[in-house]
Amino acid sequence: MRPVDLHVHSNKSDGSMTPAELVELAAQKGLRAFALTDHDTIDGLSEAMAAAAAHPELEVIPGIELSSEYHGKDIHIVGLYLDYHNEDFLAQLHDFQHSRVVRNEKMCNNLREAGIDITFEKLQSEYPDSVITRAHYARYLLSHGYVQSLPEAFDRYVGDHTRYFVPREKITPMQAVKLIRKADGIPILAHPTLYHMSDAHLEELIVLLKDAGLIGMECIYSTFTLAEERAMKRLADRHGLLYSGGSDFHGKAKPNLELGTGYGHLFVPETILDELLKL
Repeated sequence: MRPVDLHVHSNKSDGSMTPAELVELAAQKGLRAFALTDHDTIDGLSEAMAAAAAHPELEVIPGIELSSEYHGKDIHIVGLYLDYHNEDFLAQLHDFQHSRVVRNEKMCNNLREAGIDITFEKLQSEYPDSVITRAHYARYLLSHGYVQSLPEAFDRYVGDHTRYFVPREKITPMQAVKLIRKADGIPILAHPTLYHMSDAHLEELIVLLKDAGLIGMECIYSTFTLAEERAMKRLADRHGLLYSGGSDFHGKAKPNLELGTGYGHLFVPETILDELLKL
């Protein structure tokens, strides 16, 4: 049975590999399929789909990972099999991306007041064609000598509780689900255990998401213990949701986490993809 990986990032958001490089790596690893799910952007999909033409044994699934907010928590919704040419979807995604630009400009202003030589234009020039995230800020601070490590960058400058952080206006996870459905995609609740919600609050969220059109949830994930995987599968079964799974591969941005195998024990069987394809 061949593996699949339904949660992967390229350098079009905060990964380190190009979409074409990811296709080559997935083919080398013998994956049946992988989904390119960059944060809040579909900019890498055309490149990935073009590269896939050289590998008929590999399916590249067009996807996205949308950031949303629920009761002060950052909730991520993965979309699979997007019609990424859908005009309504693209228009709403553009509006959503603009809020990230506004936040980035404010954060750069705050960091300049701390004596850091940074502008949004400098960030963009160092990370061209990428959706700028806090991971890019951290890399910038490290490469320019303001910090000694990426964790220090988050602790001192770009983490949620620093004086320089600026939250951006986000959609709700229910809106994210509806946006993905608008593009004929399959919405998936990403890595549910990472939100550190009580069982009751997580179940409450899932009920709301299911009403909005949620189809699946990640039950297999790089950091899940076997007990967590079983618990997520029971939760999905209870609410009639399909299983999904992925590594959340970012390349060098997440050292030792590999495409398809996570930290060494991840295996997402192709049968999971077969069930999603029955929709």
